[in-house]
Amino acid sequence: MGEIVLAAKMTHVPTMLMSEQEGPIKGKRQAAIDGHREIARRAKALGADTVVICDTHWVINAGFHINANSRFEGVFTSNEFPQFIQDLPYGYDGNPELGDAIAKAASDMGAFTLSHHLDSLELEYGTLVPMRFMSREHDMKVVSIAAWCTVHGHDESRIVGEAIRTAVEASDNKVLLVASGSLSHKIWANKDYAANNGTFTISSEFNRQMDLHVLDMWQRGDHATFLKMLGDYAQFCCGEGAMHDTAMLYGALGWDQYDGKCEVVTDYFPSSGTGQTNVIFPV
Repeated sequence: MGEIVLAAKMTHVPTMLMSEQEGPIKGKRQAAIDGHREIARRAKALGADTVVICDTHWVINAGFHINANSRFEGVFTSNEFPQFIQDLPYGYDGNPELGDAIAKAASDMGAFTLSHHLDSLELEYGTLVPMRFMSREHDMKVVSIAAWCTVHGHDESRIVGEAIRTAVEASDNKVLLVASGSLSHKIWANKDYAANNGTFTISSEFNRQMDLHVLDMWQRGDHATFLKMLGDYAQFCCGEGAMHDTAMLYGALGWDQYDGKCEVVTDYFPSSGTGQTNVIFPV
């Protein structure tokens, strides 16, 4: 019987890659990189063989979708930020059986989901950035689930999360589950970015205060209250991908019955107006 052995909410800001390159950002995101590597070390110690990543940079407009190819290999340049992520080589094995099982379980439970085995369907950087750093500590198979959901409800994403757990428990896999996305996500207006040192600042003090309040709730294990405000938080604080990654995470962990006390492994930091962190959700 398989199990989810660890879960996490993780940042994927492009400046993490730039932090390892010569230039003004060199070294500035080391704490976030260290957080990724620590999560991978914890997953390795718990025997994880597969990482399932709910990716808020994979945008979808109908149904839910899973990239369940047997092998992911290529060179990635972001069409959003080609000046930040360019010519990034990657190569990871997939877990098509688990991806297919998640899709079937989700569809059977009422959230129509398709699983894809296409060499031309690239991974997005919400998957590639965490894998870039986690793979240095632990070699895991990858399943990527689209979590930038434009016409979907959190109740549906909750079902996808429940399907992840159902499929994992019916398998022989031990899984690290990752919600890849920010907290608040109001990027600076283009005309205001440079004047506000946008790479290292938050665009809204209200958003920052809400992010810090949410982190406090997570650390206290008050997830039931958080879930009552998830919809408003995602809307008014511009949650990345409408925070469908977070709804999937909670669906897999038991929704408002989950009471684990979270561990912040990377202190909260602003990036391009958004709020970022790495947080472990103990299972």
